Amino acid sequence: MTIRVLLADDQALIRAGYKMILDSEPDFEVVGEAVNGREAVFLARTSRADIVLMDIRMPEVDGIEATRRIAADEDLAGVRILILTTFENDENVLHAVRAGASGFLGKNVGPDELIHAVRVVATGDALLSPKATRGLVQHVVDHPEPVLRPAAALDQLTAREREVVILVAYGLSNDDIAERLHLSPLTAKTHVNRAMAKLAARDRAQLVVVAYQNGLVRPGDTLP
Repeated sequence: MTIRVLLADDQALIRAGYKMILDSEPDFEVVGEAVNGREAVFLARTSRADIVLMDIRMPEVDGIEATRRIAADEDLAGVRILILTTFENDENVLHAVRAGASGFLGKNVGPDELIHAVRVVATGDALLSPKATRGLVQHVVDHPEPVLRPAAALDQLTAREREVVILVAYGLSNDDIAERLHLSPLTAKTHVNRAMAKLAARDRAQLVVVAYQNGLVRPGDTLP
């Protein structure tokens, strides 16, 4: 299956670098380039992209607002957004996740990391760099309101789904969850997907926010 990628960055040299890296992979196809968030939204609608590599600081419309517009468009429900930025701080991470981003990486990642990230996000999983994850968790702790999903929403979860949400918040992959709970990877993925559906979470990154904001996991906690 070919993964169709849209590049959104106001710097031509950076776009050229991404394109060179992605074009080296036979299953990737760069289907468009946007120089600002407004173009990114337009091209997301016209290029049939699967993934948007989105910068944050761009003229006219920034990357977070462009992400919000894409995520809010029902016709673009299958489009995933991977944020790449030099500004990997906690506020940017939280805003990007709230807007609907499925991944968040610093621009200092290597080619192999970028390729891996695109593939992970293309499967519907979320991917945050360790620095971004720390920033996200710390911001949730320092700024607990408004809550992304109220605690009452957690009542919809089964005991197993709640357990899975907690493990997602610890950063475990579906395979890790399956091994820990003695499930098949497919069953683990099904529990994650059901939890996301019940909590109206776009992806795993938003599940992390839900878990921390509602006290299912607290900073400093370790896996039992």
